[in-house]
Amino acid sequence: MKVLIVDDELLLIKGLKYSLEQDSYEVDSALDGNEALRKITAVEFDLIILDLILPDIDGLEVCQKIREKSNVPILILTAKDEDMNKILGLEYGADDYMTKPFNILELKARMKAILRRTKMSNQKPSDQTIEVDDFIINALGRKVSVHGQEINLTAKEFDLLLLLATNPGKVFSREELLEVIWGYEYFGDLRTVDVHVRRLREKIESKTDNYEYILTKWGVGYYFRNGH
Repeated sequence: MKVLIVDDELLLIKGLKYSLEQDSYEVDSALDGNEALRKITAVEFDLIILDLILPDIDGLEVCQKIREKSNVPILILTAKDEDMNKILGLEYGADDYMTKPFNILELKARMKAILRRTKMSNQKPSDQTIEVDDFIINALGRKVSVHGQEINLTAKEFDLLLLLATNPGKVFSREELLEVIWGYEYFGDLRTVDVHVRRLREKIESKTDNYEYILTKWGVGYYFRNGH
């Protein structure tokens, strides 16, 4: 597995590189956002570890630029212990976050969970097509279209949508969604689900005051409407 570490702390890069190479990861690094974007253009990585605080381009902007071209998994690092920064990172398309200082074993566990989900989604595609009115989900091609227009979703957004849509009418609690989609205990940050649901709604719903597809069961969780 090829991993790119984007951080301007040389000691952190050196320590991470040594530790990850012990687990047979192939590790490259970039000290700023521009160098990272150049390397991502030239090499296909399996995972990117991205610090939010960089000397040139803001880490969130780097994350956004990556997402414009690729769904490669991104794990962001932040030295700020503010929930909003974590949420913003996820809104920009990151798959997970960790706050510095972090435990290397926890970081490795997060990485393995992300890579396991990516591998499963790539190796076990379903040929199912879900249609509700003009809303179409192609599970095999991992494509979504609404009123004939293809919608660009991140890998995590698609996984969340597919789970809900393949179980129409079933209400999933945020805890259940964290466990199924993220694949491990997410340390109680249930707003992660809310962020992804909101992003999904912004992309697929035509009305902001009367949702058609992803509905809320107040006090319980989220569900996808029954198609008729």
